[in-house]
Amino acid sequence: MKKILVFGLILFSSVTLVACTKTVEVDKIVYEDKIVEVEVESIAGTYVGYSWKGEATGTLLENASQKIETTITLDEDGIITDAKILFWKMKDGSWYTRQDGTARISVDLGVTPVAATPGSSYAKGTSMFSVDTHDMMSLYSVVVDDSGNAALLIVEPVTRYQFEISLPNGYDYTQTVGDITVDGTVDGFIPTVRTSSSGLNKPGSWTELAGKDILSIHYYDHVMTDAGVFAGLTGTSTMQELLEAVGVEFTAGVPNELALDYGRHSIGGWEGNYAAIEQFIIGKDVNDITSLVDWTVERYDLGIDENNFFGFGDLVAGASKTAQDSGDGIAGATVRMSRESTSFQRALVAAGIINEEDVIKGRF
Repeated sequence: MKKILVFGLILFSSVTLVACTKTVEVDKIVYEDKIVEVEVESIAGTYVGYSWKGEATGTLLENASQKIETTITLDEDGIITDAKILFWKMKDGSWYTRQDGTARISVDLGVTPVAATPGSSYAKGTSMFSVDTHDMMSLYSVVVDDSGNAALLIVEPVTRYQFEISLPNGYDYTQTVGDITVDGTVDGFIPTVRTSSSGLNKPGSWTELAGKDILSIHYYDHVMTDAGVFAGLTGTSTMQELLEAVGVEFTAGVPNELALDYGRHSIGGWEGNYAAIEQFIIGKDVNDITSLVDWTVERYDLGIDENNFFGFGDLVAGASKTAQDSGDGIAGATVRMSRESTSFQRALVAAGIINEEDVIKGRF
């Protein structure tokens, strides 16, 4: 990086004036700007930062079982030209990334799905699907056999349950999504497996979901229809339209055969969220974006303690433990973002943009 310095040089010259018989000498002052280029150390380079589970309770990075790694590449002007964010988890002595969307799924259409037991006495129900993946967030899976029997699985983002429905040959696909129950009733979407215990909505009984549908169990289910495969669908959409959204083609109202397939709805699970963050920060000037979260928002600011930890311990009234915006997103993502912001800030510390004392340590 070159820093351009402008020096004002004052030059003196002497001028002689003659008037009649009197001679006067006057000093003439001339100002001249001179541009000097001074070489300074370049900021260009690649920098890495981390946040990790257990930091608030004294766990060191090298001993953590979960960590978020942010790598940014800067040009000589401090513009982020590349970025990569990885959520690492340790299992059986090996590291893997949470946003690895690879899934191994099988299905048995002969199985009748049975609802799980919700609440504090949770027990897994009976599922048609067998799923092995690191990323259950926003998962869907669909299949149509050669006899026209179909099945659809959707992981609902607020309860974090896996809902599935059996659609036998002859099923009426003109039914609307809003007419299909999600409360465990036979012929509806059956909540068979809890994919995470950290769901925002934790039903104690499936009767709590009476009158709801798979696209509107909670207000925050708008993330399902704001973006991704289900974008634009509503409770008035037909079941045919729901299946078409995940790749099923129909002939005269009957689904065509489709081999078992899967994907992620909304903005694409963990992989989609982290890709959105990366795209958000690429092209930004690190002097202008020193955090992913706007910590001046009052509910966030109130959640920061004297040691710069966010969302820990007993919080004052009005404080939030979670920095998340499912509507507008934060740095392009709809997931909670305080720990991702910590990792990003520590990459800026490595680059010398901010100090460690400036880092807000988010809640893992």
